[in-house]
Amino acid sequence: MAVLDALLTASKPELLDKDGDRTFRRLLYDYFAFGQHLEKARARFASFVNLTPTQYLILIAINNSTAEEPMGINQLAEQLYLSGAFVTNEVNKLVSDGLIEKSPHPSDGRRVQLTTTKTGLDRLIRLAALQRPVNDAYFGVLTRDEFNVLAGLLSRLASNGDRAVKLAEHVQATLEFQEDLPASMIKVPSSRQKRRAGRRASRS
Repeated sequence: MAVLDALLTASKPELLDKDGDRTFRRLLYDYFAFGQHLEKARARFASFVNLTPTQYLILIAINNSTAEEPMGINQLAEQLYLSGAFVTNEVNKLVSDGLIEKSPHPSDGRRVQLTTTKTGLDRLIRLAALQRPVNDAYFGVLTRDEFNVLAGLLSRLASNGDRAVKLAEHVQATLEFQEDLPASMIKVPSSRQKRRAGRRASRS
């Protein structure tokens, strides 16, 4: 394998171009930079209403729920990509602060329904005055079509994130295990084995 090929940080053809992975790396640099800006904005929004960043997200998500689709712990955890136990802990804090309340689910007695209290709603109204100009500045460079495309792409990427993290953990453990093995015990596939693997992959 050539040195340049060994340095590639992606292998799928869709992620590469004639310059290798330069475009892919630039995308990640831009994404990380934008993500850092969003994190700073989220922290500022949360502190403006005396909440943690996670509590701020939870309060908004609950307030955006509908009577047809009431928000519970599982729904919150799924929407925010957080664990149920963590969400439960944060929800209990918001209940204690009088910002949200729990009530029995209208059709499932095993679940609870979460709603925003008047105090919580007043806090969100105050917060929205800060959010509107900042979010307009962040995303106002997009057309409506570009915004819809971005929303769809980020939803797909976010839903695939957990699988990618688990894969990273598995591959890292495998590589570290191989590094601990004597060189004589590591089997390098022959050219014939590589060709067979390629043919199997093309048929799958």
